[in-house]
Amino acid sequence: MVEERDQGDHQAAGSQIPEALDGEKKWTGKAMDKTKDAGEKGPRTRIDPAGEETRPAYWRTRILPVEEEILRRNKIVSRFPEEAMTDQINLLRTQVLHRMERLGGNTLLVASANHGEGRTFTCLNLAISISHELNQTVLLVDADLRRPSVNRLLGLESRKGLSDYLLGTAEIPDLLLNPGMDKCVVLPAGRPLPNSAELLGSQRMNALVREMKDRYPDRFILFDGPPLLACADSLVISRILDGVLLVTEAEKTPAKDLLRAMDLLKDRPVIGAVLNKARA
Repeated sequence: MVEERDQGDHQAAGSQIPEALDGEKKWTGKAMDKTKDAGEKGPRTRIDPAGEETRPAYWRTRILPVEEEILRRNKIVSRFPEEAMTDQINLLRTQVLHRMERLGGNTLLVASANHGEGRTFTCLNLAISISHELNQTVLLVDADLRRPSVNRLLGLESRKGLSDYLLGTAEIPDLLLNPGMDKCVVLPAGRPLPNSAELLGSQRMNALVREMKDRYPDRFILFDGPPLLACADSLVISRILDGVLLVTEAEKTPAKDLLRAMDLLKDRPVIGAVLNKARA
């Protein structure tokens, strides 16, 4: 459940995002070669004149299908409509999209006070659930450049990602991957970095987020950030995002830590809080 809280230099990013994310194409239903490089062609799903759903195709984003067994083991349940917890994730999705629509934004930081409180679990499940919306596509950015975990929970090997882009050693189209799910693309964190706060606060990061936000206002972009009390990274990136969702764990997150986290976010657009593992 989400509890609502009242809230009180752009550089051109070049053609990297447009190259990877422009256009749309309907699938023909034929088998796709899932080992080849592909790029996402559409900002959202459309309905063709015959009333059939049009799904985004991929021609450069690398498609790396994740194993269902790994998703179930890591409790990434929103992939499976038969799971009881999926309904709760879908309710969270509805609340989040409604509050972000009120803010007029499409970029959301998912944060927590400490490690191990279900932040990445929530972020991944929320991303997949949002991608099931008829007219919604999702980009999930692993912005935890110190202890990245999105790839691990998806059962994917570590690879280049956001940190490599910020260091200028890779370009965005070469970093995006599709985990074998319609309308869902992941930008991995890349190699861990000790100076991540400086990179996340750089003009290069600012320009990248602006390009993501402005090019496709109908695309929802989730950022999985490191714990607020562990480092300054999430606070830094929250300055350039539209909203913040705070994740806590029942009977684990100390009240003093939650208060400290809320105090750090007092000038940020916090849309609510998620309480993980709460007893019914």
